Amino acid sequence: MATLPLIQIKAFSKPSVPTLVIFADDELKIDGEAIAAVGGSGEAIEKAASIADFKGKKSSFLDVIAPAGADVDRVIVAGLGKASELNEQDWLKLGGALFGKLKSLNIEAAEVCMAAPAIADKHAAYLAQGMLLRSYVFDDFKTKKADDEKSESYALNVTLKVGDEASSAAAWKEYEGVAGGVLLARELVNLPPNVLGPVEFAQKAVDLGALGVETEVLTAEQMETLGMGALLGVARGSRRPARLAIMKWNGGKEGEAPIAFVGKGVVFDSGGISIKPGAGMDEMKGDMGGAAAVTGLMHALAARKAKANVIGVIGLVENMPDGDAIRPGDILTSMSGQTVEVLNTDAEGRLVLGDALWYTQDRFKPSIMINLATLTGACLIALGNHRAGLFSNNDELAQKLFEVGETSGEKLWRLPLGDEYDKMVDTPNADMRNTGGSRLAGATTAAQFLQRYVNDTPWAHLDIAGTAMGSPKTEISQGWASGYGVRLLNELVKSHYEG
Repeated sequence: MATLPLIQIKAFSKPSVPTLVIFADDELKIDGEAIAAVGGSGEAIEKAASIADFKGKKSSFLDVIAPAGADVDRVIVAGLGKASELNEQDWLKLGGALFGKLKSLNIEAAEVCMAAPAIADKHAAYLAQGMLLRSYVFDDFKTKKADDEKSESYALNVTLKVGDEASSAAAWKEYEGVAGGVLLARELVNLPPNVLGPVEFAQKAVDLGALGVETEVLTAEQMETLGMGALLGVARGSRRPARLAIMKWNGGKEGEAPIAFVGKGVVFDSGGISIKPGAGMDEMKGDMGGAAAVTGLMHALAARKAKANVIGVIGLVENMPDGDAIRPGDILTSMSGQTVEVLNTDAEGRLVLGDALWYTQDRFKPSIMINLATLTGACLIALGNHRAGLFSNNDELAQKLFEVGETSGEKLWRLPLGDEYDKMVDTPNADMRNTGGSRLAGATTAAQFLQRYVNDTPWAHLDIAGTAMGSPKTEISQGWASGYGVRLLNELVKSHYEG
């Protein structure tokens, strides 16, 4: 991971570095505190804005060499647009765009004067989080860099100057912890499969003990004793043994039922005997995006000391072809006792999740249970890269998830479940089959399969195949892995499940 910026929050004071960032709205109003920080009347900035035809549009920037007598050498004016209409996501994106601007100018130290119409102290935390998220670069395995890549090691020291240092600093501590969870999820998805196998991934969960997360790891032998024949069936073709990692954060009331998150962790998916085409198979290192999101979420909740009892369970396997691999036509017995006819070994994620979901609801009796998985190409075709698919047996939970998706910017769209779809996973040879029998409604039939492992627990399935990896570049995410799901589910916990 590239060097992350050092972000500090301090009270308003005279600038101590050569570069100052100030804000202007679409009427080019600049707060008096900002003008005072520059050390002039503001006329030079107004003149520069006129010459450059700068209109103060949202996330636009004006780079001004400060006039003689100013307290700084350079002023960067960041446009807010209609400042009174900015929401949390706007400030987050502005922070990302600002980091990109500072990086393009190779500025090593800057101060940001958080003074302008409609800027509140809490906005500093959103801005800072956007900067931190934008800074992420996956370059762990590069030993040499081309000339135009030298800036990837760019390290920024930035101080946000605010009116209420204590309030903004407290908010930033929380948002920094959440950002850390997103970056962890991105790093896990980006790591190559020869480095991150099931055992190594489980260790990443154990490492969260530094934040107070209690982690238990089940071996293949322990899972066999529990009867997890579906999950272990997927792992049979790999030389690397399966693991199930159970993470616990006890921040809520003692004895209160936990909320549970379950993630698909296929560290590499070749498709097994039903092998995938070679083109693009390298991207199947990201087929553990659901497990990465759950691990990142547990980091975020622990880092900000969430007042909730939370369980995170991740099923970790590798799906490979081998003489011992499961075959199309095999019938597996899951931990629930239900049998599954395998028609396609590349429909493996639902086998992993079926056992993980059953184990979670059976052992922990959660009040709600949400799973995340890069599960189906069908969902990617349906929704593209901009929204994840949402399936649920509970309308209230589905509505909460949809709303926090809109708030967090990690958006969802609800897709149907129903008896007519459930029948598509029936087979005369076993209790169910692991495909719907055709390409039709592929995302829904996968969800119907999973629903057979949750009993009456309020449950939601998030199909993040289009959002966890290969997602579009945004102001806050410039890489291949987005860390999707961490901010979404952190917001869900924060808004609805903390005491």
